[in-house]
Amino acid sequence: MSAEYQVHGDVAVITLANPPVNGLGLATRQGIVDGLRRAQQDAEVTAIVLTGAGGAFSGGADIKEFGSDKSLQEPNLLSVIAAIEASPKPVVAAIHSVCMGGGLELALGCHYRIAAPGCNVALPEVKLGLLPGAGGTQRLPRVVGVEVALNMIVSGEAVKSDMLGALPGQKLFDKMVASPEALAQEALAYARSVAGTRPLPLVRNLPCKHPEGDAYFQFARNMVKGMSKNYPAPAKCVDAVEAATKRKFADGMAVERELFINLMWTAESRALRHLFLAERAASKIPDVPSDTPKREIKSVGVIGAGTMGGGIAMNFLNAGIPVKMLEMKQEALDRGLATIRKNYEAQVKKGKLKQDKYEQRMSLLSTTLDYADLKEVDLVIEAVFEEIGVKEAVFKQLDAVCKQGAILASNTSTLDVDKIAAFTKRPQDVVGMHFFSPANVMKLLEVVRGKQTAKDVLATVMQLAKKIKKTAVVSGVCDGFIGNRMIERYSQQAGFLLDEGATPQQVDKALEKFGMAMGPFRMGDLAGNDIGWAIRKRRALEQPDMKYSRTADKLCELGRYGQKTGAGWYDYQPGKRDAIPSALVNQMIEDHRKELGITPRKISDEEIVQRLVYALVNEGAHILEDGIASKSGDIDMVYLTGYGFPIYRGGPMHYAGEQGLFNVVQAMDRFAQNPRDDQAFWQPAPLLAKLAAEGKHFS
Repeated sequence: MSAEYQVHGDVAVITLANPPVNGLGLATRQGIVDGLRRAQQDAEVTAIVLTGAGGAFSGGADIKEFGSDKSLQEPNLLSVIAAIEASPKPVVAAIHSVCMGGGLELALGCHYRIAAPGCNVALPEVKLGLLPGAGGTQRLPRVVGVEVALNMIVSGEAVKSDMLGALPGQKLFDKMVASPEALAQEALAYARSVAGTRPLPLVRNLPCKHPEGDAYFQFARNMVKGMSKNYPAPAKCVDAVEAATKRKFADGMAVERELFINLMWTAESRALRHLFLAERAASKIPDVPSDTPKREIKSVGVIGAGTMGGGIAMNFLNAGIPVKMLEMKQEALDRGLATIRKNYEAQVKKGKLKQDKYEQRMSLLSTTLDYADLKEVDLVIEAVFEEIGVKEAVFKQLDAVCKQGAILASNTSTLDVDKIAAFTKRPQDVVGMHFFSPANVMKLLEVVRGKQTAKDVLATVMQLAKKIKKTAVVSGVCDGFIGNRMIERYSQQAGFLLDEGATPQQVDKALEKFGMAMGPFRMGDLAGNDIGWAIRKRRALEQPDMKYSRTADKLCELGRYGQKTGAGWYDYQPGKRDAIPSALVNQMIEDHRKELGITPRKISDEEIVQRLVYALVNEGAHILEDGIASKSGDIDMVYLTGYGFPIYRGGPMHYAGEQGLFNVVQAMDRFAQNPRDDQAFWQPAPLLAKLAAEGKHFS
């Protein structure tokens, strides 16, 4: 059983014990019901306390059962709550630390609630594209008021128990205790004090009204509509809470249940649930156990004070880890320091960072021009020019000066980490840590595992990623790793579309309408078109048979590298990032078509989206086959957190499954008939072809 039963004199205590957050899995639910039955049968017991072991009352649904039939098996959560409400002996919820989702719904079903300060209270189901499905939308408004409840349900954000306990007229907590340590004894005392109370109070019997009624809910709908256009759940949350104010409790519960079941079937909820599970799974490496010893990281060195190096440094400063930044020239250090100060000062000005915190972070940063000053750092990350000769010089220096056991990391975005490791006498200590620009903002960290990278190095870096608030995904060694290897195929298709008749604006608008943060040409202008140019030049030597459109090269030959030069695929005005369509570029594309003898054709937005997204999918399938990524969810996490893929579509591999892999393969067969395209690329990856034939999907 995942619930423990003990008797303290005349009070039975049922303790949820399903670590780490006492998820309400089947065994836990059975344990609660069994505990209730035992308490009813014991004549000495006059009251019951329900609480949670360790660091939570309950975090809600057990993620191990998430989306499975087991979560619906009896007793389901609705049945458990009904059993509590029907108990002839009072049930007191003793709430502490974490009380979320089904955990809060469970507490709301109890006759009384006593809470410790500092507890995080939430109904976060909306973040999974759902709404609370065990009475949360019906009971919470009855105890904290309609507006507070609706804000909590629509946002899914946690609110501290202290704040909720201080609300005027709140009925959520019957008592707040002074400290978490006092909760257990106070709960027993409170249970004894209400043992003789009859009838027992039920939240479901409390009134639920809003003085403005229709006007308030119309206002709420307008607000939600503007903030969540691609997500159906927030609007349904409003409908469910409104039902609590206008219908009898049982009828309101029926509305909630119907809305919950309908949302479970939406593509958006499936995508968000996939993201929830994929994010947790990304931190697990199949052959690196969770109890692998970690190396201690007390200080970090960063090589390079440019945009990337400065952004990387800020991540560690934000986490309270001292950073020593190295450059070759004082002027470069001064520029880097000025940029970091400017970034922090902008946060202070916006009220996002307090002045004392800013000063504290800057005090952790020191600079040097001498590699010898890095001899005691525990981790060093190079962020120098993306050229193997430059990396070689850096790593030979680091190998000479860094202490034994220091982790040597490269921020390379495409280069061979095994080659870089071979520049040292300690390849086991070398790892790729590919941050995404701007490094102090973007959540993704690609952790590149070399052939000889030690398991404790991987475990340490994955743990450190959490500390600096990054989503870390492990990649094997290949050109471009996961993200950039796939984006090259995406960009390749974008170029072919220009040759065939599309404009940069049409391609970008189609992808942005699909939900991408920005289309491929705006993205190129932001990153710098010269970066892709350099990769294509290298590719021409290494893989001369790989096909590309020449349009992007012609653009770079004009010096139009993007926003940094004020001109790329678009024109830019000084100090502004607005992408202005360029007549010069459109003429250049037309002239190039004439050179090739191509008559432009009309291209639909649907074709644009399919060619670019399915290019990601096919290369992603090759990456899985090659063992570069261990699971499709890792690829999705890379694209959701590093490349602006729409969250509500769940990442390219999940999205392909939603479309049906059979349909994806059929579309690819059509694209392979296009004489202007790369026919060889559109041969479906063997894994994709196999899954499509079997009617399966990647996950």
